[in-house]
Amino acid sequence: MRLSQATIGLLLALAGFASFAISDMFSKLLAGHLNPFEVAFSGGAFGLLLLPLVKRKHESYVDAVPHKSEIPLWLLRALAVFTATAVSVEAFMLLSMPEALSLMFLMPFMANILSAVFLKEHISWASWLSVFIGFIGVLIVLRPGIRPFNLGYACALISALANAVSVVAYKVAAGKTSRLELLSSTLAGPLIGNGLLMMGHFSWPRDLTSWVNLFGYGFLAALGQLCLMLAAQKTPASRVSLSQYSQMIWAVLFSQTIFHDHMDRWTVLGVLVVTFSGTVNWLCRYMVLVMSGGFTNAREARRHRNIVLSRSQQIRK
Repeated sequence: MRLSQATIGLLLALAGFASFAISDMFSKLLAGHLNPFEVAFSGGAFGLLLLPLVKRKHESYVDAVPHKSEIPLWLLRALAVFTATAVSVEAFMLLSMPEALSLMFLMPFMANILSAVFLKEHISWASWLSVFIGFIGVLIVLRPGIRPFNLGYACALISALANAVSVVAYKVAAGKTSRLELLSSTLAGPLIGNGLLMMGHFSWPRDLTSWVNLFGYGFLAALGQLCLMLAAQKTPASRVSLSQYSQMIWAVLFSQTIFHDHMDRWTVLGVLVVTFSGTVNWLCRYMVLVMSGGFTNAREARRHRNIVLSRSQQIRK
C-alpha cells in the first residue's frame, strides 16, 4: 500500500519529535558529567553530518551562507536556536523530563501571541482558549508560592520563548529561504554561541558512555530538525502540530523507567492539563464545523478532519 504525502509527513513529524525526546534523554544522562554549554554545542557539531542529506544536487555548500538581505533574519534564527539549546539542556538536567516539557509546551502558545503582535495574524478564540488552559496547567506544575521557583523552571520557560521566536522567524522566511540556509542557521547558533560559552569549562568526555550520550544528544537533536523540515514539505506544518505532544509519552516513559523521577499528583495533573490544551484548538474547530451542519455524515466529517488540523497551532522548531 502506497502512503499518501500527508501520511508520510505525519510519520516524519512523529519521528522528529521522537528524536527530540530521545535527544533530551541523552542530555539528562550527561548531567554532572559535562558542562551544559558543551552538550548544547554538540547539537551543532554533530548536526553538520546532516548537511549532505539536505543539500540538493544543483546546490553548493556556499548556499548555506545567507544573502546580505537575509542576514538579519538568519541571525535572529541562529540566536533563538542558540538560546533554546543552551537553556533546554540545563532544564532537562535540573528537572524531570515531564516537568521540563510541560513548561516548554508553552512554545506554540507564545508563538501564537508573537504572531498576533508582530505579524498581525488573526488568532481564533479556540487558540486563545488553548493558551488559557495551557497556562493553567503550567501554574499547576509551578504552584507559585508553594514550590520554589528554581533555575530549571526559568530555563524551561526561556526555552519555550526562544523556540517561539524561532517559529516566527521560520514563518517569515517560509518560501524565501533554501533548506540548506535554514539548516545552517539552526547549526550556527549552537556552534558559535554555545562554543564560546563552553570555552572556559570545556572537558573531554571521560569514557565511551559519555561519548555515546553526547553523540546521541547532538545528532538526534539535529535529526529532529531535519525530520520536521522534510515533514513540512510533505504536508502543511500546522497539520502535524499535534504530534509534538507525543514527546510527553516518551518523556513520561523515560522519566519512570530510566531516571525513576518522582512526580506528585499535582504535577501529574498539570502535565495532563498542558498536554490536553494542545488538542483544544482543533477539537473546538472540528465541533464547530460539525454543529454548523458543514458535514452531511460521519464519513464526510472524517474526510475533512485534515483540513481542521491544518489550521491548528505551529509546531516546535
